[in-house]
Amino acid sequence: MKRILVVEDEDAIREFVVINLERAGYDVTDVSCGEDALRVFDEQSGNFDVALLDIMMPGIDGFQVCKEIRRRSSSIGIILLSAKSQEMDKVSGLMMGADDYVTKPFSPSELTARVDAIHRRVTMVNGRAGDSFLLSSGPFVLNQKSRSLKKNGKDIDLTQVEFQIMEYFMSNPGTALERSEILNKVWGENYFGDIKIVDVNIRRLRMKIEDQPSDPKFLVTVWGFGYKWNV
Repeated sequence: MKRILVVEDEDAIREFVVINLERAGYDVTDVSCGEDALRVFDEQSGNFDVALLDIMMPGIDGFQVCKEIRRRSSSIGIILLSAKSQEMDKVSGLMMGADDYVTKPFSPSELTARVDAIHRRVTMVNGRAGDSFLLSSGPFVLNQKSRSLKKNGKDIDLTQVEFQIMEYFMSNPGTALERSEILNKVWGENYFGDIKIVDVNIRRLRMKIEDQPSDPKFLVTVWGFGYKWNV
């Protein structure tokens, strides 16, 4: 069963989301505030594939819920719901561990497509238990069985999106990868969103893997094109 947690304080929007996700085959748990979201998440031992979080909520907002859920689980897919005027909020949410965002207003087809894409990625990554090999590059070792990354023997916590980006780069060392290639590989060819999501996730990864994120040595920019894994 495909399990999703929906957190939205506006009743009409929440009902719209729940109806359409249930029609798409999801087992939906919905709550109206951040406090209830964290309580339900803990009560059900984080047994969700995807969390869909509204950013603007009274009390604990979507950012804090995102941060807390990501702290509890690196494998769950997290999608933020945001208004068009909240461009910086989208970037902030992605930096806190979200995998994608959907801008209000949205159509049922866009909503289900974005959730389906995240769910496929979660399922694919978490279903790699049969694979048993390592990717080594410089001080990094990426384990495709345990879905983990080490640098100089020390663990680096990755979200499932970050893991896939690292896997793609480490599988193509020294190759300049265009932003659109990264987007298609990680988010899928039918992704509806902005290509800027690639840049935000690269920035987030650099904060985790680089000694000096502002002067990256491994994930380097190829100006006017994309990025390259430099070892």
